[in-house]
Amino acid sequence: MDELFETLTLVQTKKIKPIPILLFGKRFWQKVINFDALVDAGTVSLEDLSLFHYVETAEEGWALLNQSESI
Repeated sequence: MDELFETLTLVQTKKIKPIPILLFGKRFWQKVINFDALVDAGTVSLEDLSLFHYVETAEEGWALLNQSESI
């Protein structure tokens, strides 16, 4: 979690260029971290949720990585 939030912060504050941040297993991550509650509380902005992607398979992750390379 430390690395996840550190990476999200670095991308959010533009200290590093945007990189793909993939969270494997949407059901797991939504159970562990309620990002919608953080938005509702004003802790993070709705736009911050676009900094990462939920994926279910390695193939989905690979497709997103390949897509980000072409940008």
